[in-house]
Amino acid sequence: MKFPNNFLWGAATSSHQVEGGNVNDWSEWKKGDAGRACDHYHRFEQDFDLAKSLGHNAHHFSIEWSRIEPKEGKINQNEIEHYRQVIRALRQRGLEPFVTLWHFTLPTWLAKKGGWLNPKAPYYFDRYVKIIAENLFNEVKFWITINEPNVYALNSYLRDVWPPQKKSAAKYLKVLKNLVKAHQLAYRALRLVDLDCQVGVAKNQTFFEGNLLLKYPANYFHNQYFLERIKNSQDFIGLNYYFHNRIKGFKFNHNSNEEFSDLGWEIYPEGIYRVLKDLKKYNKPIYITENGLADKDDAKREKFIKEHLTWIWRAIQEKIDVRGYFHWSLLDNFEWDKGFWPRFGLIEVDYQTMARKIRPSAKIYARICKENQLFAP
Repeated sequence: MKFPNNFLWGAATSSHQVEGGNVNDWSEWKKGDAGRACDHYHRFEQDFDLAKSLGHNAHHFSIEWSRIEPKEGKINQNEIEHYRQVIRALRQRGLEPFVTLWHFTLPTWLAKKGGWLNPKAPYYFDRYVKIIAENLFNEVKFWITINEPNVYALNSYLRDVWPPQKKSAAKYLKVLKNLVKAHQLAYRALRLVDLDCQVGVAKNQTFFEGNLLLKYPANYFHNQYFLERIKNSQDFIGLNYYFHNRIKGFKFNHNSNEEFSDLGWEIYPEGIYRVLKDLKKYNKPIYITENGLADKDDAKREKFIKEHLTWIWRAIQEKIDVRGYFHWSLLDNFEWDKGFWPRFGLIEVDYQTMARKIRPSAKIYARICKENQLFAP
């Protein structure tokens, strides 16, 4: 399989999951303190050296809002400079930065004000984004405003498994609306500072099939609701793909589960092709901003990567404009309410010593990355 010239190859991380030492609404939640995590905050250069050695030419990471604005209206310039150094470290190694501005965690001051339920939350976010844009606009081309708004709203306000654990369908819809507004404001703020930058979201899409009575509303609220409302304020779509959901009768997730990850998630590579076909109607470039699996023994990751890339390649042959692939994750990390036991990393992390070890599957992915860049201009 030959991917297009200038296709981007890399992996992804998020601040709370890898940095260590963050103080936010998750760190104050009973199951959400990541402690040192991977100590990536201090070891990012070492980690980017490893990414470069694996043939990556791009990297997707997030800025921690709680570091930038630990107290309301008080900006920590030292932390802005830290992220400037992170971005420059990537560029020095030939890795294109994809920078996410919000990946699930809130400053504690905003959480105490109601978080995304607060009608002023989009404007607080806009203020933060303007600070980042004004300081880092000449360092970054690709911005991702919000990571998986649908997953955050679902887990925090419908499933009741993430903070603030306020289960309510009305609150779920209110949060989604506020996140739409936050993206729209952030898009405008970033483009006002830099007309040439590219702004999108990282959107989790599930492949639903089966009972139309349930498939339609599930697909609408999970897959379409957010994208329909921001379709005129995005330059690309970031696709996060993990889930296939077969609806049989009135039961969701009636999957065959012939292959599954350590978390019990069905491995269904064809699903990434199906959701890519659904995204074609938006007529925007698409980057796979996350795709991976928990696989402690590294027994399934090689096959997982190859099969998902095969279906992505098929989508490209059908004129779907896919321009990059970021595997989740570069490093083993803190997997939210699940803790540290799920192992998603191309690179294994010993949480006692913080030693890094490249997994065999990472070397296979590296070969694919390097072969596809060999004759690229």
